[in-house]
Amino acid sequence: MSVKTQVKVKVVPNSKKAKVEQTEGGVLRVNVDAPAKEGKANKRLVEILAKYFSKPKSSIRIVKGWTSKNKVVEVD
Repeated sequence: MSVKTQVKVKVVPNSKKAKVEQTEGGVLRVNVDAPAKEGKANKRLVEILAKYFSKPKSSIRIVKGWTSKNKVVEVD
């Protein structure tokens, strides 16, 4: 049985470089090298987090905040 973990994420779209930083409040700050249009930033966010957690993209799911910079992401 897999354990699901919820992670709070603050997304910074249109960044020059994709990167993930841990902030003091336990929130992941993710710089996404994609625009916040037509779901492109969300799709890229899933790719970046999958690489960061060494998981397949299918195990990363945005639970809250599809249209917000502050999101809750579930990781299997």
